[in-house]
Amino acid sequence: MYELAIGAIIAALVFDFVNGWNDAANSVATVIGTRVLKPIHAVLMAAAANFVGPFLFGVAVATTIAKGILNPEDVTIYMIIGALAGAISWASICTYFGMPISVSHSLIGGLIGTGLASVGYEKLLFDGLYKVLIGIVASPIGGLLIGMLFTTVLITIFAKRKPAPVNKVFGKLQLLSSAWFAITHGANDGQKTMGIIVLILMSEGILTSFEVPIWVILAAASAIALGTFIGGFKVIKTLGMKIARLRPYQGFAAETGGGIVLAVFASLGIPASTTHAITGSIMGAGATRRKHAVRWKVGKQIVATWLITIPGSAAIAYASTIIIHWIVGA
Repeated sequence: MYELAIGAIIAALVFDFVNGWNDAANSVATVIGTRVLKPIHAVLMAAAANFVGPFLFGVAVATTIAKGILNPEDVTIYMIIGALAGAISWASICTYFGMPISVSHSLIGGLIGTGLASVGYEKLLFDGLYKVLIGIVASPIGGLLIGMLFTTVLITIFAKRKPAPVNKVFGKLQLLSSAWFAITHGANDGQKTMGIIVLILMSEGILTSFEVPIWVILAAASAIALGTFIGGFKVIKTLGMKIARLRPYQGFAAETGGGIVLAVFASLGIPASTTHAITGSIMGAGATRRKHAVRWKVGKQIVATWLITIPGSAAIAYASTIIIHWIVGA
């Protein structure tokens, strides 16, 4: 009876895995780029922290995903499968080519696309979409400003110290800041899959009201942690080495600043992009000492990919939903 729901939940967990796969770069790129940790050690640490994150910050983001884009009463199991098809396809293509996209926004694009195909424009919930818009604008700007601020403060404090001991100290502190960012990443991104699974359960009548069972939290946390462990190393290379060459104190500032942005947004229920937050922080930390320390051309390419993520995943989800409805006659 519930075979379709089980299949949809598996698809949601595949999306969560792909999320961790692409977003592995977010929490480990700087610690690898500054050569504080080897890649395998970095992703092991990030995977463990990703697992912990969803248990620490509540389910506000999951609520926005489940109830803030489409009315749960309008959502069918076929719509969810169409949305996941768009999100997974877009995220996988971009990860293959090494582009650090917002996997969160690919999911939101998928929900928009399936909504347009199934219930129409007027059924979209614009209050929730405004929250998404806030996240799109505020997370990279917030990351940039906090990354610059933290780096400026550290430069001021340690300006007269010798570089070698300073780098050694911040190399150790980067272990903490990288774990902190990975925890906030798991909290924000892990919740999105929880919201989708709750939608699946509600659409099939398994749940009659919005709640997130503990097994859903465990499953989502495990899937994103596994994806992070596998890691999209092309994306790690883009974020950790191509945007800017950071020193350990800059990596510490970038990770700490990006994590603060994500923690605030997770608490407010805003589906922020971890990719936007850490990329902005890396640019801010890198540009503090020298403007040309940041490869702005690479940054522009990343921003261009961000801009087409929601339309791209929405288009795939729209087409997938039309095909699914045609096949099942729904």
